[in-house]
Amino acid sequence: MTEMAAREATVEALESLYRADLPRFVRTATAITGDEAAGRDAVQDAFVQAVRKRDSYESAAPLEAWVWRIVINEALALRRSRASAFESISTTAGSTNGLPEHDAEVRAWIASLPERQRLVVFLRYFADLDYRSIATALDVEVGTVSATLAAAHAALRRAHKEAVR
Repeated sequence: MTEMAAREATVEALESLYRADLPRFVRTATAITGDEAAGRDAVQDAFVQAVRKRDSYESAAPLEAWVWRIVINEALALRRSRASAFESISTTAGSTNGLPEHDAEVRAWIASLPERQRLVVFLRYFADLDYRSIATALDVEVGTVSATLAAAHAALRRAHKEAVR
């Protein structure tokens, strides 16, 4: 479904995108919110919004990118509304939440990135989107995606080097 370039945001096209890419949407929304149930809620709410607002879709961009923008916004809104609970989960380095300690450290490093860097990392590695799709979803230039991802990689490398010391 990543090659879907629908010209109209019909209920059928949205349903097809939902069925084809639900795991990617949930995986990415979960990474943004820090909680799988919240990630699923964000995706559900996003698709409800997409169906309701389908008349506002402009076919200049792929339908998938338009839906990604809605999913990201919903996940961010949910994260902000539950910020205190999620911050205590994602920033507590000592708590591994049942994950191997290294995984918990990596999650903490990613959580410490500025928001745009986190979103680009999530969309590139959790959603497996290409730079152009990320740029469309975040409403930025492709070069901005590249620079933001490079800055995120540099920050993660620094965090790793400090942890190894």
